[in-house]
Amino acid sequence: MAPNFLVTHSGGFHADEVLSSVILTRLFPDARLVRSRATEWITPGADRIVYDVGGAYDAAAGIFDHHQRGAPQRDDSQPFSSFGLIWKHFGRDYLTALSVPMPFTEAVYAPFDASFVLPIDLIDNGALSPDSAGSLAELTLPSLLETLKPVFDDADPEATDRSFHAAIAIARNLVEAKIAGIHAKLRAEGLVLQAIASAGEGRVLELPMGMPFRPAIVKAGADHLLFVVHPREADWCVTGIRRAEAGFELRADLPAAWAGLSGRELEVAAGIEGAIFCHNGRFIAAARTRKAALTLARLAVEDAEKRAG
Repeated sequence: MAPNFLVTHSGGFHADEVLSSVILTRLFPDARLVRSRATEWITPGADRIVYDVGGAYDAAAGIFDHHQRGAPQRDDSQPFSSFGLIWKHFGRDYLTALSVPMPFTEAVYAPFDASFVLPIDLIDNGALSPDSAGSLAELTLPSLLETLKPVFDDADPEATDRSFHAAIAIARNLVEAKIAGIHAKLRAEGLVLQAIASAGEGRVLELPMGMPFRPAIVKAGADHLLFVVHPREADWCVTGIRRAEAGFELRADLPAAWAGLSGRELEVAAGIEGAIFCHNGRFIAAARTRKAALTLARLAVEDAEKRAG
């Protein structure tokens, strides 16, 4: 039976119960969200799910806290927060509610858990500090959600609850966008792998539209590819392929002679009518037509091979 109540603690809030609320309010939209520390609310019951409060973890009883002695841990001994527990038990149903097809469920569930849920678990338990992000510490999701708390001298007794619901709305957009992005990468993978097969030993990969391509290129072991060409709304794009997931180093840069040029200047420098623009960083260029874009890519390959000696 669907619960009538979703119960978490009152007072100041953190990312874990906000994100837990994102999952649960999507799955149980008719349930009333209650923020309380009163015993009558945080005691498990057949009509409720209790999370981040209550001093117990018992999925069968519908209570998901992690503050007690003997708090639950993952198989690798890393601690759960309430978000990790809610994701563990409700995450797959949540993906179904977001229309992620069954064949993709596990392929989306695991990377979201590793990249989004686990960091929240670790930060909430003090096993990881936002300060590890250096100058970006204040821009981490837990830090940003906490900025939504009322200021200390806001005397409105409803301010914290109102801020909590505002945080849920913001967090929902981020969670659903992240999941949509993971799902999109999986859908793109099949298209990119087909294009790689069609490209053969060619150094340029042509795609039917802009899409995530690097993971599939790495998966296919297509180390020979240097550039990707695809249409955009009004033109065609030529882009380099990063050597690693992190960082900006490319397998090959666009020619130095094109850097920062646009319009007629680029057409003259490249010798290609229809060339539009080349970024000064030499990682992307644009052309009016497919033919011009493919020619830019071919010349870029020749330049890269010449420089490689």
